[in-house]
Amino acid sequence: MSDYVLVLYYSRHGATAEMARLVARGVEEGGMQARLRTVPSVSPDHEASAPPVPPSGPPYATLDDLGDCAALALGSPTRFGNMAAPLKYFLDGTSGLWLHATLAGKPAGVFTSTSSMHGGQETTLLSMMLPLMHHGMLITGLPYSEPELLSTRDGGTPYGPSHVAGRDGKTPLSTDEKRLCSALGRRLATIAARLRASE
Repeated sequence: MSDYVLVLYYSRHGATAEMARLVARGVEEGGMQARLRTVPSVSPDHEASAPPVPPSGPPYATLDDLGDCAALALGSPTRFGNMAAPLKYFLDGTSGLWLHATLAGKPAGVFTSTSSMHGGQETTLLSMMLPLMHHGMLITGLPYSEPELLSTRDGGTPYGPSHVAGRDGKTPLSTDEKRLCSALGRRLATIAARLRASE
């Protein structure tokens, strides 16, 4: 099993990207390497295509990044209570990994950001879990032993970290939201390491 946790996300205004960095920090606090990757936007213009390398931030994910990971953290902004199309497009192209059960038995967690408190955070997190379950991944949320789940007045769910970014997408992450992002990373790293040690 590989020694990194893939933190794969799509971000439009930067909030989900910030969450991804915090998850990655938690992974490394948990003793494993974090590999940050993103996905390109999709366009209804059939002539449009993204450059092979993004102008800033982490590289675009490859199927090898996903197939070789020890664990996965998947992040997306909400889109009408669902994951964003670019992330869904990437996951729709993973049938080869599914055919070989490449991801089966690996831990995974999800995180999201939305503009309002009741903007579909929990349904987005649940929708992101579905393809991962089809891949046979072991879904881990956040247990209530994380005290921020009981104290948060912002984002944060047992299904995974969430953030209320505001209508302009610029509300900074609260302390509780930040801690829950890091907690997911540590949890994934700990579980992945234990699974590796048991092989």
